[in-house]
Amino acid sequence: MILLPAIEQETRSNPDASVIWLHGLGANGYDFAPIVPELGLPQELGIRFIFPHAPSIPVTVNNGYVMPAWFDILEMDIDRKVDAAQLLVSAGAISRFIDREVERGIDSRRIILAGFSQGGAVAYQVCLSHPRPLGGLIAMSTYFATSDSIELSEANRDLSIEIQHGLYDPVVPQALGIRAAEFLKDRGYSVAFRTYPMDHSVCPQQLGHLAEALQRFLE
Repeated sequence: MILLPAIEQETRSNPDASVIWLHGLGANGYDFAPIVPELGLPQELGIRFIFPHAPSIPVTVNNGYVMPAWFDILEMDIDRKVDAAQLLVSAGAISRFIDREVERGIDSRRIILAGFSQGGAVAYQVCLSHPRPLGGLIAMSTYFATSDSIELSEANRDLSIEIQHGLYDPVVPQALGIRAAEFLKDRGYSVAFRTYPMDHSVCPQQLGHLAEALQRFLE
């Protein structure tokens, strides 16, 4: 199985849960790796955190500059024209991490996806279309780019979803986070939606809610 390069951290030996965490445009797996100790998770909670690195591709809105990206951004209004083909390629690459965790003995119901911005758009696609039941989805400062085309998986109709967004986000407006939450609630998904007084970032207040969500998903 060919996997993207990634960073791994384990909170203890022989973990029984996995979190696959996807970074945003222009970043890499190192962007969120330092957050693990800041979550203050209980020592008895054994989690393998996996932080994949997106491939480097030309990004249209940045004059074709090559940078780490899960898919191309074609217009400044990011939700109007989506590079769905590349997004699906990235979703397939992340699904292979899920397959590998199952091969390593992790129950798919204890595999969680977290994604920030572009990474969150990929996480939506992966979790909500995946044939195996997963443990949860954390979508941060992101949008549901493939909501019009996704084939929703019956295996994940009961998926717990945590959506977090900045009130003053100039990159992915809060309205897109609300739109994703409403789309999912209208279809019967369990969604928690939280906002924070921040822009396109992560704030200290959010860390407690991230830790709370992870523990709730893994109860």
